[in-house]
Amino acid sequence: MKQLLVFIRKEFYHVFRDRRTLLILFGLPVVQIILFGYALSSEVKNIGIAIQDNAHDIHSVQIISKIQASPYFTMHGPILNYPDVERRFKEGSIKCAVIFPVNFGKDLYRTGGAQIQIIADASDPNTATILTNYLNNIINDYQQQLNPHIKITYKIIPEIRLLYNEEQNGSLNFIPGVIALIFMIVSTALTSVSVVREKEMGTMEILLVSPFKPVMVLMAKAIPYLVLSLVNFVIILLLSVYLLDVEIRGSLLLLFGESILFIITCLSLGLLISNVTNSQQTAMLISMMGMMLPTLLLTGFMFPIENMPWIFRVVSHILPSRYYYDIVKAVMLKGLGFSYVWKETLVLLIMAGGLLTFALKKFKIRLS
Repeated sequence: MKQLLVFIRKEFYHVFRDRRTLLILFGLPVVQIILFGYALSSEVKNIGIAIQDNAHDIHSVQIISKIQASPYFTMHGPILNYPDVERRFKEGSIKCAVIFPVNFGKDLYRTGGAQIQIIADASDPNTATILTNYLNNIINDYQQQLNPHIKITYKIIPEIRLLYNEEQNGSLNFIPGVIALIFMIVSTALTSVSVVREKEMGTMEILLVSPFKPVMVLMAKAIPYLVLSLVNFVIILLLSVYLLDVEIRGSLLLLFGESILFIITCLSLGLLISNVTNSQQTAMLISMMGMMLPTLLLTGFMFPIENMPWIFRVVSHILPSRYYYDIVKAVMLKGLGFSYVWKETLVLLIMAGGLLTFALKKFKIRLS
């Protein structure tokens, strides 16, 4: 144990002396949390909108006031004519336009219904759908306020309840995925260069001739990054709670336990990469690019896995980050217990054991 502690202390010295490693270890997670929490939110806000009010009556003015009060839209100058609408869409200054007909208020009382034209930029179909839904909700809300006592026969009014995210906080969707991404990149990338660095610096011979077993060498390489990754995890949780208003609903102890298991899985993968490569650049390229893109695309927090072709759904099952993402969502956001995540936990246990065993077998005790 004394020998192991000496080697672990040596690895800590390596980390703290390398500014680039410290930047990746502590700077990258903070930047990603802030970036995904604010800049890369799935919510649609501050969308440019312009209105052509041909009616100029009390109803059109009140609807325009409700649109102006919405945080989802940024009002631009009034539209003059239809060519003006097309010009603004081509310029990209607006994403949506609303046109009130001349007899809007009169048609509302005479015929019992009036039309409003909504034009949206569908070059991004998802955004266009969200914008039209926002405007439909505003118009329906105004109509309900206008006639609160009128009952329409056979009218179906759905009562909507949003579970686990009543405020529709966009950060809740990204935080579990960002945590998995950070651990996958940081733990795997930094561990992958640890053994390779010893090879390039010529200090691997010292490790091999020492009375130190290969498993102890790998443990000494992995334990410092395990400790520092847990420090990272605490920082991420503090940023999520106090900066992004994310409520931790489940057990913190369970969350820490699952995170330790996932970090061990990532460290085992990093050790395996370091044992099969001979340069730090190759190890970093495999761990960063080879792990970052699959984690981003196939974990489920950026794009729904259910919408993907079957081949990508199959590939996603070999990624540890997919299971950890499901665990964090269940425990952190839904407040569920171990009985709901034991299957994912078992998969991570099997992956961690398999990767660590394979890394030990690939560890070369003789230099060629």
